[in-house]
Amino acid sequence: MAFLSYSRQRSINGQGWLLSASVAAIMVALPLLSIFWLALFPTDNIWPHLLSTVLPNYVITTLTLMLGVGVLAGSIGIVSAWLISTYHFPGRRVFEWALLLPMAVPAYVIAYVYTDLLEYSGPLQAWLRELFSWKTPRDYWFPPIRSLGGAIWMLGLVLYPYVYLLARASFLEQAATVKDAARTLGCTPLQAFLRVSLPMARPAIAVGLSLVMMETLNDFGTVDFFAVKTLTAGIYDTWLNMGNLGGAAQLAALMLIFVVVLIVMEKQGRSRQRQFQQGDRFKAIQLHRLRGFRAALAWISCAVPVLAGFIVPLLDLARYAWRHAEQSWSPDFLRLAWNSLALALAAAVLCTVLGLLLAYAKRLYRSRLLSSMTQAATLGYAMPSAVLAIGIIIPFAAFDNTLDGWLRNSLGISSGLLLSGTLFTLLFAYSVRFLAISAGSVESSLGKVTPSMDMACRSMGYNASQTLVKVHLPLIRGGLLTAVLVVFVDCMKELPTTLVLRPFNFDTLAIHVYQYASDERLPEASLAALLIVLVGIIPVILLSRTITATRRYRIQ
Repeated sequence: MAFLSYSRQRSINGQGWLLSASVAAIMVALPLLSIFWLALFPTDNIWPHLLSTVLPNYVITTLTLMLGVGVLAGSIGIVSAWLISTYHFPGRRVFEWALLLPMAVPAYVIAYVYTDLLEYSGPLQAWLRELFSWKTPRDYWFPPIRSLGGAIWMLGLVLYPYVYLLARASFLEQAATVKDAARTLGCTPLQAFLRVSLPMARPAIAVGLSLVMMETLNDFGTVDFFAVKTLTAGIYDTWLNMGNLGGAAQLAALMLIFVVVLIVMEKQGRSRQRQFQQGDRFKAIQLHRLRGFRAALAWISCAVPVLAGFIVPLLDLARYAWRHAEQSWSPDFLRLAWNSLALALAAAVLCTVLGLLLAYAKRLYRSRLLSSMTQAATLGYAMPSAVLAIGIIIPFAAFDNTLDGWLRNSLGISSGLLLSGTLFTLLFAYSVRFLAISAGSVESSLGKVTPSMDMACRSMGYNASQTLVKVHLPLIRGGLLTAVLVVFVDCMKELPTTLVLRPFNFDTLAIHVYQYASDERLPEASLAALLIVLVGIIPVILLSRTITATRRYRIQ
């Protein structure tokens, strides 16, 4: 009888959580449905015009950019992860975490910095002209930074940590006996890496590359600054400059095809990753000591990405910030900082609450329907910000116009814009975009709490909500804090969504950096950019500590 009562109560609780998860999933699906609706039924169909003019260039440029960034980020990430996981050389312990630091630098910030350093009027070319007595640009050739190649380098330098992170985790999880067997069969360390370690890490590397390409597809600040015509830049151009929302939605729908391919690629990678878990993962890894030329080569291979992706941008921003501290540290800067911090914190808390809702519902009510809904609710992270902005503005504007029209006709009053161009819209966009991060972190923490704890609480008379508050929340506070921090930092860096959906006269640090750097006024924006970079170091430290704690080393 007690069992039946418990089952009925569990079912009621589960249905409540199922309803909540369904609402969250519908909220995320709303932007997608809006895009496809407007793409199929545009007010002014310019698809034939796009197809015959700019669309082929958009697609080719986007594919070239993704391929170039993938090759560059993959090469740096795999080589550095292999060196750190296999060899011991001077500085290895520092590079172990320092290689993650470029992840803290937004791509548009590093683009502004290197443009300032490498353009014709920058210090490097000025020094070369003085050294070789060159007078005009016709006297020498220098690679143009504002180009497709420049965008590939900028994005590759800050996105390679995704590959490094996952490849290194995979190398650490590989059984030491497998590599030892390869060495006893006569393989050199390089041959063991190419024939054993690399094939085993291939699924993890595929996941890392898919994340790199998603971030590349999402980038707007870099490609806009370098005038590289990708699909993302095309969406903004069609929408904001041409004033054709239907055409932008059609480009956004095309862009989602790229996203679907990347999601499939990531899912396949994750599914194949499971077969490589081995039983001796707690055995200490033997690191081979490098000396002489090989040690220097390994050091240079790890130092260059850190130097180019983090140290140089940080020093350049710090130099400008120090010189312009009096002008930059103003009430306007404090207002922007407050806007960014308050908005990011509110979005982080909201995302974490929604993530907790989804993860706990999945724990309580195990069903395919709920699992599918929670998975659908986390698809927003894969959605490029440009696509997301269009998908949100359409239903919100339709709601505002419908309500305003009804009030005018019925009561003779105007409601104005209740949702469009408000902080609510921006928070909604952030929640859809970053829900996957918070839900994943909370679900991972909840998975470590044994189900017997739930049963014990129920036997004491606690319902699901009381169990969550009294038992689970104290146990998973570390995962909750991680979710808040990571979402907070991502919101601080977020540019495309904020640029389009922010309320009138409401700016953030990211917007401030974008506007000033676009006007070639990086010194005035340096303090804001420096603050964004320094805040971004927090999740990097968390990630580094988590990975380092997973395995012990023994140096040969």
